[in-house]
Amino acid sequence: MFHIHSGPPPSLDMPVTFALLLNLVSAANSEDPAVLWGFLQRHMPGVAPATHPELDKLVRYAVVYYRDRVAPAKQIRAATAQERTAIADFLARLEVLPDNADADTIQNAAFECGKANGYAENLRGWFQALYETLLGTSQGPRIGSFAALYGLPEMRALVRAALGRADV
Repeated sequence: MFHIHSGPPPSLDMPVTFALLLNLVSAANSEDPAVLWGFLQRHMPGVAPATHPELDKLVRYAVVYYRDRVAPAKQIRAATAQERTAIADFLARLEVLPDNADADTIQNAAFECGKANGYAENLRGWFQALYETLLGTSQGPRIGSFAALYGLPEMRALVRAALGRADV
């Protein structure tokens, strides 16, 4: 990077990762950067395109990347019977959390749910099932971080939608 910046790269204030933005675009099913900024500003007061121009560029790149690369291959699948039971439990755990629950609280609920529903030895499989049934990808960000940014009411709706799909 030295040759690009004529020295060390500049330090940027990025409150979220590009991967998290991609999952936010995917879950929101919107190619409108304003929709993403609505989620970001709800959970990060003071963050705006004017105050974080580099983040604004990433938001726009995420929308383009989603449209060109993710959306055509996105395949949200129905949950298996075991996954459906675990996802229903996850929804129940989300329902008792306050709407402003932090990322760690949500992540812990997801971990405990996986352990309680037959995934104690395969938590990776549990999270993969969540990504595939909620976001249409086989991997993604920490569920807690994603849900905190996306919004707990919106996350609950996403989980309900997964439960509404027919069994495979």
